[in-house]
Amino acid sequence: MTPFWITFLALPALFLDAAGSATRIMSLHAVDFVIIVIYFAMVLGIGFYLKKYTKSGEDFFLAGREMTAWVAGLSFVSANLGTLELMGWAGNAYQYGIMAAHWYWVGAIPAMLFLGIVMMPFYYISKTHSVPGYLELRYGRATSGLSAISFAVMTILMSGVNMFAMALVLKVMLGWNIHLSIWASSLTVGVYVALGGLFSAIFNEVVQFFLIWFGAMLIPILGLIETGGWSGMVERIHRNFPGQDFTHLWRPMAHFADNPMGVHWVGIVFGLGAVLSMGYWTTDFLVVQRVIAAKDVRAAKLAPVIGSFFKMAVPFFVILPGLLALAVLPFHLVPASAMQPGQHSYDEVLPLMLARYCGPGLLGLGITALIAGFMSGMAGNVSAFATVWTYDIYRPFIRKTAPDSHYLAMGRWCTIIGLLISIGAAYIVTHFGSLMDYVQALFSFFIAPLFGTVLLGMIWKRTTGAGGFWGLLAGTVSSVAMFTLVELDPTKKSLVALSPLAKPLALDMWRALWSGLICVVVTVVVSLLTEPRPEAQLVGLVYGATDLPSEGDLPLLKRPIFWAGVSFALFLVLQWIFW
Repeated sequence: MTPFWITFLALPALFLDAAGSATRIMSLHAVDFVIIVIYFAMVLGIGFYLKKYTKSGEDFFLAGREMTAWVAGLSFVSANLGTLELMGWAGNAYQYGIMAAHWYWVGAIPAMLFLGIVMMPFYYISKTHSVPGYLELRYGRATSGLSAISFAVMTILMSGVNMFAMALVLKVMLGWNIHLSIWASSLTVGVYVALGGLFSAIFNEVVQFFLIWFGAMLIPILGLIETGGWSGMVERIHRNFPGQDFTHLWRPMAHFADNPMGVHWVGIVFGLGAVLSMGYWTTDFLVVQRVIAAKDVRAAKLAPVIGSFFKMAVPFFVILPGLLALAVLPFHLVPASAMQPGQHSYDEVLPLMLARYCGPGLLGLGITALIAGFMSGMAGNVSAFATVWTYDIYRPFIRKTAPDSHYLAMGRWCTIIGLLISIGAAYIVTHFGSLMDYVQALFSFFIAPLFGTVLLGMIWKRTTGAGGFWGLLAGTVSSVAMFTLVELDPTKKSLVALSPLAKPLALDMWRALWSGLICVVVTVVVSLLTEPRPEAQLVGLVYGATDLPSEGDLPLLKRPIFWAGVSFALFLVLQWIFW
């Protein structure tokens, strides 16, 4: 007789999905269910256990500032490595080939090192709880409020896409009803983050980090065995898609027409590398919050550097499944917005490959890795939203004076409220071609302009509060306007991306570049026309007005700058290998 708990877990498969039928491509065995149940029990157990250590706002929102460099570094990477990353970039690798790895190398490593070495000291020394918190100290409440509202909106929309990604996994792999999948998984995240705050999020992210790495490596290993290694995979891809270069990073980008993304190398280097990635890794509070929780300045600087080494390895189990799908799948995938009955979208690459290679036990481990990724991404968004809402919107604008216990209670309540609102945002994703088209569009709206505002505030004493506010507003509005222009009239692509061949990701990069430049120009012009703050008020906030701790007495191997140099050298080697 089937145990009750297995029957209960299988109940969602009895419901019809939104299309009117439940489509499943595999069946789970008892051992797979055991692995999944153990994981969920462990996640909730950590939340309940850490609740007793979460007694103040500092504990809930910043984990008490007690994280070591390694814990903060692993959490830093894990907060970014959710189901959204696993599924979205596997799908984009199928669509664009190894060029998708640019978002992990050019689009991550330089920015992570820049955060650790250049920007982290100011975040930490200023004792800010968030990026909007730093902006309030540097520019004033108006700029901070604009940034906080933008970030809160983006976080809700990002939470929605994480929910949709996990629901898509359960729908494609098990035939579960997509709506029930969204609610069940989302409420689990809400419970453990509401209980333990950032403590729960960080410790679960570290556990999830190892689960994701172990589970996600199954497909690349088994896939390369099937295809006969890298050269065998490349040969199959060329045979299946003649005339397309899916296996080189830089070679196809001399001309817009030579690559499937329709992008020029200028867009990658400056739009992605200099603006979009810098904006994300240095100003997105979802990831920066983890580093602010480090125990001292050196740990805070070292955490992103440690994370960069792991980040460089991520394409080998995120991008490779998409490349392997190009080589081995007997059918072609299509954009989600153009999918017909019986077809599969780009975003379904990972579950399709999991079904191809994994049997009982391994299948449960693979699904658990995806669930872990979903939990990681959702926890990061939910805890970041709770912090920014409580500290940067509720406290300064709604209730300025209240005991710490009140703000702690507000943080817990808005965790659940934010989760419920973001469930509605999950359905917006269906209007985009892929998960990453949606995500990168959001980053180009809210993250790209913010980088210019924060960077100018840190390096230029002449920047004023009015300059920061109007620059950030101009950059954000211009990005949304460019997106709307192309959506209403696709023939206007050339005005934004300099080519009518540009795909959505290429458009996102160019839009980020233009909005970032607009932000900087407006900030500089307005700052020159307005009165700056006295230098005495900029201590701890700006280079040239702040005495930074010296590391000259430390051995070379203990200096963050040394390991940043090693990381950057490895990054250059990877560019050469996959040129």
